[in-house]
Amino acid sequence: MSGGWYSYQVSDLSILAVRRFRRGEYDRLVDLGLFQDERIELIDGLLVEMSPQGARHAYAVRQLTMLFARAVGERALVQIQSPLALGDDSEPEPDVALVPPGDYSRAHPSHAFLVVEVADDSLRKDRLVKARLYARAGIPEYWIVNLPQRTVEVHRGAGADGYSSVSTHGADQTVSPEAFADLEIQISAIIPATT
Repeated sequence: MSGGWYSYQVSDLSILAVRRFRRGEYDRLVDLGLFQDERIELIDGLLVEMSPQGARHAYAVRQLTMLFARAVGERALVQIQSPLALGDDSEPEPDVALVPPGDYSRAHPSHAFLVVEVADDSLRKDRLVKARLYARAGIPEYWIVNLPQRTVEVHRGAGADGYSSVSTHGADQTVSPEAFADLEIQISAIIPATT
Protein backbone atom coordinates (compact mmCIF):
# COMPACT_ATOMS: atom_id res chain seq x y z
CA MET A 1 0.00 0.00 0.00
CA SER A 2 1.18 3.50 -0.70
CA GLY A 3 1.16 6.63 1.41
CA GLY A 4 2.40 4.99 4.60
CA TRP A 5 -0.43 2.46 4.82
CA TYR A 6 0.30 -1.07 5.93
CA SER A 7 -1.91 -4.11 6.09
CA TYR A 8 -1.83 -6.23 9.23
CA GLN A 9 -3.82 -9.15 10.50
CA VAL A 10 -5.70 -8.29 13.69
CA SER A 11 -3.67 -10.95 15.50
CA ASP A 12 -0.46 -9.11 14.47
CA LEU A 13 -1.58 -6.05 16.43
CA SER A 14 -1.78 -8.02 19.68
CA ILE A 15 2.03 -7.91 20.00
CA LEU A 16 2.09 -4.11 19.63
CA ALA A 17 1.19 -1.37 22.06
CA VAL A 18 -1.21 0.48 19.76
CA ARG A 19 -2.47 3.92 20.72
CA ARG A 20 -5.97 4.23 19.31
CA PHE A 21 -7.68 7.52 18.46
CA ARG A 22 -10.79 8.73 20.20
CA ARG A 23 -13.47 10.12 17.94
CA GLY A 24 -13.09 13.65 19.34
CA GLU A 25 -9.35 13.61 18.63
CA TYR A 26 -9.95 12.35 15.11
CA ASP A 27 -12.57 15.06 14.48
CA ARG A 28 -10.14 17.77 15.62
CA LEU A 29 -7.47 16.46 13.26
CA VAL A 30 -9.99 16.43 10.40
CA ASP A 31 -11.00 20.03 11.26
CA LEU A 32 -7.32 21.01 11.12
CA GLY A 33 -7.13 19.60 7.57
CA LEU A 34 -4.72 16.79 8.41
CA PHE A 35 -6.38 14.17 6.19
CA GLN A 36 -7.59 16.39 3.31
CA ASP A 37 -6.18 14.27 0.51
CA GLU A 38 -6.87 10.88 2.07
CA ARG A 39 -9.97 8.69 2.03
CA ILE A 40 -10.02 7.30 5.55
CA GLU A 41 -12.47 6.50 8.31
CA LEU A 42 -12.10 5.80 12.02
CA ILE A 43 -12.93 2.20 12.94
CA ASP A 44 -12.40 0.97 16.51
CA GLY A 45 -9.86 3.74 17.09
CA LEU A 46 -7.80 2.93 13.99
CA LEU A 47 -7.48 4.97 10.80
CA VAL A 48 -8.67 2.70 8.00
CA GLU A 49 -8.13 3.39 4.32
CA MET A 50 -11.30 3.38 2.25
CA SER A 51 -11.45 1.49 -1.03
CA PRO A 52 -11.48 3.51 -4.26
CA GLN A 53 -14.81 3.65 -6.07
CA GLY A 54 -15.28 2.14 -9.48
CA ALA A 55 -18.10 3.04 -11.86
CA ARG A 56 -20.30 0.12 -10.70
CA HIS A 57 -19.94 1.20 -7.07
CA ALA A 58 -20.79 4.83 -7.85
CA TYR A 59 -23.79 3.72 -9.95
CA ALA A 60 -25.25 1.69 -7.07
CA VAL A 61 -24.78 4.58 -4.62
CA ARG A 62 -26.49 7.02 -7.00
CA GLN A 63 -29.40 4.65 -7.60
CA LEU A 64 -29.92 4.04 -3.88
CA THR A 65 -29.73 7.78 -3.20
CA MET A 66 -32.36 8.55 -5.80
CA LEU A 67 -34.73 5.75 -4.73
CA PHE A 68 -34.45 6.48 -1.01
CA ALA A 69 -34.77 10.26 -1.41
CA ARG A 70 -37.99 9.88 -3.41
CA ALA A 71 -39.53 7.37 -1.04
CA VAL A 72 -38.68 8.52 2.50
CA GLY A 73 -39.48 12.19 2.00
CA GLU A 74 -39.12 14.03 5.28
CA ARG A 75 -39.25 10.88 7.43
CA ALA A 76 -35.45 10.52 7.22
CA LEU A 77 -32.38 12.19 5.80
CA VAL A 78 -30.52 10.30 3.09
CA GLN A 79 -26.86 10.64 3.97
CA ILE A 80 -24.28 9.75 1.32
CA GLN A 81 -20.70 8.78 2.18
CA SER A 82 -20.78 10.96 5.28
CA PRO A 83 -19.68 10.24 8.85
CA LEU A 84 -21.70 8.51 11.54
CA ALA A 85 -20.54 9.14 15.11
CA LEU A 86 -20.62 5.64 16.61
CA GLY A 87 -19.34 5.51 20.16
CA ASP A 88 -16.11 7.06 21.35
CA ASP A 89 -13.81 5.34 18.87
CA SER A 90 -15.55 4.98 15.50
CA GLU A 91 -16.66 7.33 12.76
CA PRO A 92 -17.33 5.26 9.64
CA GLU A 93 -18.55 6.81 6.40
CA PRO A 94 -21.09 4.35 5.00
CA ASP A 95 -22.06 4.63 1.35
CA VAL A 96 -25.69 5.38 2.26
CA ALA A 97 -27.44 5.89 5.58
CA LEU A 98 -31.01 6.79 6.44
CA VAL A 99 -30.69 8.95 9.55
CA PRO A 100 -33.35 10.64 11.70
CA PRO A 101 -34.27 14.17 10.58
CA GLY A 102 -32.38 16.83 12.48
CA ASP A 103 -29.79 19.58 12.46
CA TYR A 104 -26.37 17.99 12.11
CA SER A 105 -24.44 21.23 11.60
CA ARG A 106 -22.57 20.84 14.92
CA ALA A 107 -22.22 17.07 15.19
CA HIS A 108 -22.51 14.03 12.98
CA PRO A 109 -25.55 11.76 13.37
CA SER A 110 -25.04 9.04 15.96
CA HIS A 111 -27.90 6.79 14.86
CA ALA A 112 -29.35 5.51 11.60
CA PHE A 113 -32.46 3.56 10.67
CA LEU A 114 -30.48 1.80 7.94
CA VAL A 115 -26.87 1.72 6.80
CA VAL A 116 -25.84 0.46 3.36
CA GLU A 117 -22.35 -0.42 2.13
CA VAL A 118 -21.77 -1.12 -1.56
CA ALA A 119 -19.15 -3.84 -1.82
CA ASP A 120 -16.87 -4.89 -4.60
CA ASP A 121 -13.31 -5.16 -3.30
CA SER A 122 -14.47 -4.30 0.24
CA LEU A 123 -16.83 -7.27 0.68
CA ARG A 124 -14.75 -9.06 3.32
CA LYS A 125 -14.29 -5.86 5.39
CA ASP A 126 -17.99 -5.01 5.07
CA ARG A 127 -19.05 -8.47 6.27
CA LEU A 128 -16.55 -8.94 9.08
CA VAL A 129 -15.58 -5.50 10.39
CA LYS A 130 -18.41 -3.16 9.42
CA ALA A 131 -21.21 -5.60 10.31
CA ARG A 132 -19.87 -6.01 13.86
CA LEU A 133 -19.31 -2.27 14.21
CA TYR A 134 -22.83 -1.33 13.10
CA ALA A 135 -24.45 -4.08 15.21
CA ARG A 136 -22.54 -3.04 18.36
CA ALA A 137 -23.61 0.56 17.76
CA GLY A 138 -27.27 -0.53 17.67
CA ILE A 139 -27.90 0.18 13.99
CA PRO A 140 -31.05 -1.95 13.55
CA GLU A 141 -30.53 -2.79 9.89
CA TYR A 142 -27.49 -3.07 7.64
CA TRP A 143 -27.41 -3.91 3.95
CA ILE A 144 -24.44 -4.97 1.86
CA VAL A 145 -24.92 -4.48 -1.87
CA ASN A 146 -22.75 -7.34 -3.12
CA LEU A 147 -21.79 -6.25 -6.63
CA PRO A 148 -19.88 -9.42 -7.67
CA GLN A 149 -22.83 -11.69 -6.77
CA ARG A 150 -25.52 -9.16 -7.78
CA THR A 151 -27.28 -9.59 -4.42
CA VAL A 152 -28.20 -7.58 -1.35
CA GLU A 153 -27.38 -9.06 2.06
CA VAL A 154 -29.82 -7.83 4.72
CA HIS A 155 -28.56 -7.90 8.32
CA ARG A 156 -31.11 -7.42 11.12
CA GLY A 157 -31.32 -7.99 14.86
CA ALA A 158 -28.38 -5.93 16.10
CA GLY A 159 -26.58 -7.14 19.20
CA ALA A 160 -23.21 -7.00 20.93
CA ASP A 161 -21.96 -9.99 18.92
CA GLY A 162 -23.30 -8.94 15.51
CA TYR A 163 -26.59 -9.34 13.69
CA SER A 164 -28.77 -12.31 14.53
CA SER A 165 -30.40 -12.54 11.09
CA VAL A 166 -28.79 -12.37 7.65
CA SER A 167 -30.73 -12.98 4.45
CA THR A 168 -29.60 -12.74 0.84
CA HIS A 169 -31.79 -11.38 -1.95
CA GLY A 170 -31.14 -11.79 -5.67
CA ALA A 171 -31.42 -9.29 -8.49
CA ASP A 172 -34.95 -10.46 -9.36
CA GLN A 173 -36.24 -9.69 -5.84
CA THR A 174 -37.23 -6.62 -3.83
CA VAL A 175 -36.21 -5.63 -0.33
CA SER A 176 -37.76 -3.16 2.13
CA PRO A 177 -36.15 -1.44 5.12
CA GLU A 178 -37.88 -2.40 8.37
CA ALA A 179 -38.23 1.25 9.37
CA PHE A 180 -39.93 2.07 6.06
CA ALA A 181 -41.87 -1.05 5.14
CA ASP A 182 -43.82 0.85 2.50
CA LEU A 183 -40.61 1.29 0.50
CA GLU A 184 -39.79 -1.56 -1.90
CA ILE A 185 -36.40 -1.49 -3.58
CA GLN A 186 -36.05 -3.57 -6.74
CA ILE A 187 -32.55 -4.98 -6.47
CA SER A 188 -32.03 -4.98 -10.23
CA ALA A 189 -32.56 -1.19 -10.12
CA ILE A 190 -29.49 -0.63 -7.96
CA ILE A 191 -27.03 -3.19 -9.27
CA PRO A 192 -25.66 -2.55 -12.76
CA ALA A 193 -26.12 -5.31 -15.31
CA THR A 194 -23.07 -7.43 -16.02
CA THR A 195 -21.26 -6.63 -19.24
